[in-house]
Amino acid sequence: MGDLLRINNVHARVEDKEILNGINLTIHPGEVHVIMGPNGSGKSTLANVIMANPVYEMTEGEIFFDGEDITEDSTDKRARKGLFMSFQSPQELAGISVENFIRQAKLARGERTSLTKFRRAIEGEMELLDMKPEYKERYLNVGFSGGEKKKTEILQMLMLQPKLAILDETDSGLDVDAVRTVSRGLKEYLNEENAAIIITHHREILKEIEPDYVHVIYNGKIVKEGGNELVDEIEERGFGWIVGEEHA
Repeated sequence: MGDLLRINNVHARVEDKEILNGINLTIHPGEVHVIMGPNGSGKSTLANVIMANPVYEMTEGEIFFDGEDITEDSTDKRARKGLFMSFQSPQELAGISVENFIRQAKLARGERTSLTKFRRAIEGEMELLDMKPEYKERYLNVGFSGGEKKKTEILQMLMLQPKLAILDETDSGLDVDAVRTVSRGLKEYLNEENAAIIITHHREILKEIEPDYVHVIYNGKIVKEGGNELVDEIEERGFGWIVGEEHA
C-alpha cells in the first residue's frame, strides 16, 4: 500500500523564529499516529504546516499526499484533496449554521446529495456524539462551550470523511465523558483507508484509541519513536529522559 502522507525534511518558521528543523514522517492508510512533546516543541506547527496555514512559512522540504506533491498547494486545495484539521481553538462564524457550514464544505468537494439525505446523515452522527438535533441550526461555535466546539469539529470530520484527519489537542480541557465521546467519533471515522494524526498531552484519549506509532517532537525534530508503550513510559517519566538522550 502506498504512502498517504510523506513529509521530507520539512523546516518551517513563524516570522523570524525557526520552529521545525527537519521533520520526516510517513503515514499509510489505516494508521493512527500520535505526536507528543513538551510545550513549544513544534507539534501544532507541524499540523499547521501540513494544512498550509499561511502564518507558518515552510522554508525547506516537501510534502506529498496520496501520491501528489502538495508542497505548493493552498489550504483549500489540500482540504479538497482529503486533508482535515481539528483546531485547538476553532473560530466562531456568526451567521453560518453548523448544518450550512458542513453542507457547503461537502459541496466545495463536489459531493452533492439531497437535503433530506444530508440531514438524516448529520442527525445520525450527532446522535453518536450526544448532540441534540436542533444543535445543527446554531451558528458555528458562537457561544459554544469548549466541549461543544470539540464535538462540532468531530462532527465535521465524520460528515466530510477526509483521508487524513489531524486532531490538534482535541481532547484538551475535556472531562472524561467528553473525551470518550470524542473517541467514539474517532473510532467511527477510522477504517482501512482513513488515517489520523493525534496531537495530545494526555493519556486519556489514548486509552480509547490505541496508536500504531508514537512520535516525540523536541526542538522541531522527531527525537523518539515507538508504539503505545512509549506513551506509558512518558506518562510515568515525563519527557526529561528523552530530552536528556537528545543532549547526550
